[in-house]
Amino acid sequence: MIPWLDPDQPPRFPPTRAALEEPNGLLAAGGSLEPEWLLAAYRKGIFPWFSDEEPILWWSPAPRMVLFPEEFHSSRSLRRFLRREPYRITVDRRFGDVMLACSEPRPGQPGSWITGPMLRAYRRLHALGHAHSWECWDREGRLVGGLYGVAIGSVFFGESMFSRADNASKASLKALSEQGGYGMIDCQMYTDHLASLGAREIPRSEFEARLERLMNRAPQHQAKPD
Repeated sequence: MIPWLDPDQPPRFPPTRAALEEPNGLLAAGGSLEPEWLLAAYRKGIFPWFSDEEPILWWSPAPRMVLFPEEFHSSRSLRRFLRREPYRITVDRRFGDVMLACSEPRPGQPGSWITGPMLRAYRRLHALGHAHSWECWDREGRLVGGLYGVAIGSVFFGESMFSRADNASKASLKALSEQGGYGMIDCQMYTDHLASLGAREIPRSEFEARLERLMNRAPQHQAKPD
């Protein structure tokens, strides 16, 4: 059993050590997607993830998948591809469009966890200056890739990314790693794709210790919105 959070009360999450092992990281249900709740969750390394037919579910998986920007792995083929300068990267130019593109069903998936309530919640966070998007444009000015997430201090909590052209999401993540100025990029859960780009798993305790240090620091240099 997991605790039910009352949306009419201030956000109070259980300790992350109480998260279930199966499914990995499930911590609580209920609560709200209001900015106060989302920011309180991220500050503790907790994030929402649920589908249309479920209540709001909150997660803190262990181990945690993270990317340290200096460890971003740019393969020889990616470097060769990007040397041709096929793309232009912008910041916070089309946050809503990036979220919508990320919400499109992927091959083999019947739907998306980026539901209407999630779209509205993160657009509001973006309007308040807490959520950001990185956009990838081709030479014809088409949005072909990007990513979005939440930033607190020197931590970027990556939520989702998409690609409609070769290496477009990789180019977006590379730009975030090199230009965002963050000390840590949270990738949440392991995927082979993220591992190929240099992300790795660390214990929850290490993640939370790093989070506590970094979220009170400003990014080393902040990319400016276009």
